[in-house]
Order: sequence, then structure tokens, then C-alpha cells
Amino acid sequence: MKETEILAPSAHASHEHDAHTHEVIRHFPESTTIEAVSLAMKQLGDPSRLRIFWLLCHVETCVIEIAASVDMTSPAVSHHLKLLKSAGLIVSTRKGKERYYKAADTPLARKLHYTIEEIAEISCPE
Repeated sequence: MKETEILAPSAHASHEHDAHTHEVIRHFPESTTIEAVSLAMKQLGDPSRLRIFWLLCHVETCVIEIAASVDMTSPAVSHHLKLLKSAGLIVSTRKGKERYYKAADTPLARKLHYTIEEIAEISCPE
């Protein structure tokens, strides 16, 4: 069966919802968008990465400071930062010999930050 046959409403459909379902399917996000959101959510499914991401939504800091803040070793933090960066959730800049990290200034990162705070019922620090 062709994809268009699956997505098109059936000529024999008697449900009121078929036209609405077809309209929703027409607006389905691009697969690249779904993949990006899925990867980001997968990375934030780990409690350590979620804590690191939340921290970096509020401060720009280095691995040593992140490690101290989340009570982890620097190598462990570096591993989590690599995954968060590959998901497009954080960015880094070099300042002298240190690399500093912060949340990416993207709609996805901002919305996930907001969602985390809404779900956890916490607010941004002043």
C-alpha cells in the first residue's frame, strides 16, 4: 500500500473524525523535526543530563563548576555535555584554556527549559 493511500481518508469512511484526522496528518511535522525533538527528549531522559541542562539554562560555566554543582566527576560531566551538545541543547565557547557551556539559544532548548520548570513546578532563579 502506498503512503498516500494510508494517509488519505477512505471514501467509505463514516466517522466524523476522518476529515479532522486528515487535516492533522497534513500538518504533521517534518521527520527531521521529529528526530531532533526525539533526540533532545532522549538526552533529557537521563536525570544527570536533565540537571546539567537545567543548570546551563541559568548560567554559563565550565566543566569543573558543573561537576561541583551536580556532585559528579569532571569526566562524567564531560560525557553528558557531549551528548547534550550533539542534541543541540547546549553550546560551548573557549575562554582562555577553559571551555564554557550554556543552554543553546534555540526555540527547542527554550521550550524544553520552560517545560522542565512547569512539570517540576520550579521557577527560574532571580
